[in-house]
Amino acid sequence: MKKIITITNQKGGVGKTTTAMSILGVLHKMKYRTLGVDLDPQGSLGFSAGVDIEHCDTVYDVFTGEKSIDDVIVSTEELGDILPSNIDLSTVELEFRSEGRECLLRNELRKIAGNYDYIIIDTPPALNVLTMNAYAASGGLIIPMAPEILSVLAVSQIRDTIQTIKENFNPDLEVLGILLNRFSLRLRLNREVDDMAQKLAKNLGTKVFRTKIHSSVSVAASPAYAESIITYDPASKPAKDFKSLVKELMNGK
Repeated sequence: MKKIITITNQKGGVGKTTTAMSILGVLHKMKYRTLGVDLDPQGSLGFSAGVDIEHCDTVYDVFTGEKSIDDVIVSTEELGDILPSNIDLSTVELEFRSEGRECLLRNELRKIAGNYDYIIIDTPPALNVLTMNAYAASGGLIIPMAPEILSVLAVSQIRDTIQTIKENFNPDLEVLGILLNRFSLRLRLNREVDDMAQKLAKNLGTKVFRTKIHSSVSVAASPAYAESIITYDPASKPAKDFKSLVKELMNGK
């Protein structure tokens, strides 16, 4: 399993933050040292982990040099450490225009990477400089997809960004796989999206994970309690699915 993994899709509502939280939850419960990095200006990962994102230092302060990364990281009981964000991060595209701005995160993570076994990065629903920072810092990408046509279209548009990063900043970047979220074989559209995902995966030189993540109301409820589905409802189908996903990642097959 890659040490630094980014969860990415330029479309919103496909389960990026849920996926990041759940993988962190599984790994943390397995006693691994984990860090979740929130690169979304909405701050959903930090907020869902119980961080007061409106009244704390964030990754934005690290990028501007106002704070060191060690001073900004927050410890949580259920997910391990979190590098939070908030709306201030939305100005990065305009503020940082110098050469090498795509490597801001990579440079910072190198300072503390030895403190962690795994680092999981949550990204905004966009292909912008924040997404490129995540790609440049990562060993692998997981692309969540919802069972809908627009989600398929969004995935097909990621390829060019991945290629740009591989050619210029991170030749070792790998797409680990496409993850189907809110999945049900009983629904015809889900089966059709699965077929399309297989074709997209081939085009990206990757695979569709064998593990599919099923729907549950518990997934939506768990952030209100600053927990992932792993601890909030461990007997639920999605909790079991995410545990299976982590095993699949670790097996590398």
